[in-house]
Amino acid sequence: MGALARALPSILLALLLTSTPEALGANPGLVARITDKGLEYVAQEGLLALQSELLRITLPDFTGHLRIPHVGRGRYEFHSLNIHSCELLHSALRPVPGQGLSLSISDSSIRVQGRWKVRKSFFKLQGSFDVSVKGISISVNLLLGSESSGRPTVTASSCSSDISGVEVDMSGDLGWLLNLFHNQIESKFQKVLESRICEMIQKSVSSNLQPYLQTLPVTTEIDSFAGIDYSLVEAPRATAQMLEVMFKGEIFHRNHRSPVTLLAPVMSLPEEHNKMVYFAISDYVFNTASLVYHEEGYLNFSITDDMIPPDSNIRLTTKSFRPFVPRLARLYPNMNLELQGSVPSAPLLNFSPGNLSVDPYMEIDAFVLLPSSSKELVFRLSVATNVSAILTFNTSKITGFLKPGKVKVELKESKVGLFNAELLEALLNYYILNTLYPKFNDKLAEGFPLPLLKRVQLYDLGLQIHKVGGFRGALRMCEGGGGLHASFGAMIHG
Repeated sequence: MGALARALPSILLALLLTSTPEALGANPGLVARITDKGLEYVAQEGLLALQSELLRITLPDFTGHLRIPHVGRGRYEFHSLNIHSCELLHSALRPVPGQGLSLSISDSSIRVQGRWKVRKSFFKLQGSFDVSVKGISISVNLLLGSESSGRPTVTASSCSSDISGVEVDMSGDLGWLLNLFHNQIESKFQKVLESRICEMIQKSVSSNLQPYLQTLPVTTEIDSFAGIDYSLVEAPRATAQMLEVMFKGEIFHRNHRSPVTLLAPVMSLPEEHNKMVYFAISDYVFNTASLVYHEEGYLNFSITDDMIPPDSNIRLTTKSFRPFVPRLARLYPNMNLELQGSVPSAPLLNFSPGNLSVDPYMEIDAFVLLPSSSKELVFRLSVATNVSAILTFNTSKITGFLKPGKVKVELKESKVGLFNAELLEALLNYYILNTLYPKFNDKLAEGFPLPLLKRVQLYDLGLQIHKVGGFRGALRMCEGGGGLHASFGAMIHG
């Protein structure tokens, strides 16, 4: 039964995923749902793991007294008990509404081998034995919760076990005599095993599983300055057909984490449970990432002439700008230009039916690079555009690819008179399409980690994005496509 201590963490971790710090009670950025079908799969995998683990454990010794005719009352001891074989036929892992999970194992049997000895005054008898334990049934209720750190908690709220029959066969000195009292010995053996099973399970949950959950890493590093917090914002919710786990899903600055001004939207999944696993990702996750990368200055950029392809007809020089800024070339003949772009505020993601988009607003300052190595501002622009995104995912991370819309340019200030903004607009569109967006796409291709299972394969997946009444938006990725709102569901394939 000690194997249950090792098998239960695998089962629960397949459900709970993981966590990190923050106060509980906020809306989640990520929601994971495991349905009764998913729990059924986990139970099957857990049964195979438990069956292999049982073969490696040693059962505790137990002793007792019996009266042997013509010999008198003696003390017997069964020791060196090892499980020789086991057959676990049925298991079930079901949600218990308002509590957590119920784990049951039934119609199972094990065969135990070991040594026996009997002591009576001045003599000692010993030998080997073989025990067949049949009709083993175990039922454990696991109460799931969460603590202030956002980590999951688990306690065994109840446990029961039953054994339908025990058969003992002993060999060795006077083993035939002890076999005459097999009913007494078997009854004792059965009572000991039944009492020890739940005792060991309770101890395993409190001494092994719960402490293990407290060692789970609480954040995941994305890069040198950004991390993701996927702590539980509340205790896992269990209903009759599913278990839902709510994660914070906040991207934060690793070096100086500060409170986020954004609020995660209210988010809930539809009452679907025909697939094994569903996930929902709200715009909160992406928008907190935007705040971090904006703060780090990752969205700022600078363009100089040496960054323009050699075969380009447009150069970042005052001479090249003569067709649309005539005075610029006269005032600063044969000089290079530099464009410095900044984003005044972090662009926020928008979810709408079938689309994920963002409308970034940029300001661009144009400088002349003087011979003295100083710079002089000559004009200032505002630039607006629309960007849509394609998202993909696997079992460990979500990745993306940006598709830029056309850039719109507006002159905000000029120190060199009027100029043709359309030509500059063409230059920016060329640069952004060929230089800036590839840089962002390289970062998105690295992906953001998701708290998913290492041994799970997802297949036959599609993607849908919907705007749903009651919250700003969320993302839906589902097995076979289709679905009602922003979440993704996928079959687990072990």
